[in-house]
Amino acid sequence: MSQEQITQPIVFRPQDCLDAETGKAIEAEVAAIAAHRETLFVIDLSEVDLVDSAGLFALVSALRTARESASRLVICNAPPPVRLIFEITQLDRVLEIFDSYEAAIATPSRQSAPTKRSGLVAA
Repeated sequence: MSQEQITQPIVFRPQDCLDAETGKAIEAEVAAIAAHRETLFVIDLSEVDLVDSAGLFALVSALRTARESASRLVICNAPPPVRLIFEITQLDRVLEIFDSYEAAIATPSRQSAPTKRSGLVAA
């Protein structure tokens, strides 16, 4: 996906906790929008204190949906405790995580097409 194809990133800014409810809302929006056009989805976690397992699952599901639709989903501004959750679960190897919004939108995709391995989309 080239930056020229993306007119405006879609930004999500969850508050407090990224849990099942918030995650499902993000997942549903990604599915609805990505079905119609290539999109850059940016999830700004600057206001998130906690990510639970349901929130992580929803992020991975949204990532898979985005990739299947030739879209891109990235994370930015994750506070250190939240970033640690991604590292412990090794999702930092699958998700594109950036220190700032500016870095997230300026960096080209690290993969051009989804690669399937063991039923999972690999980074």
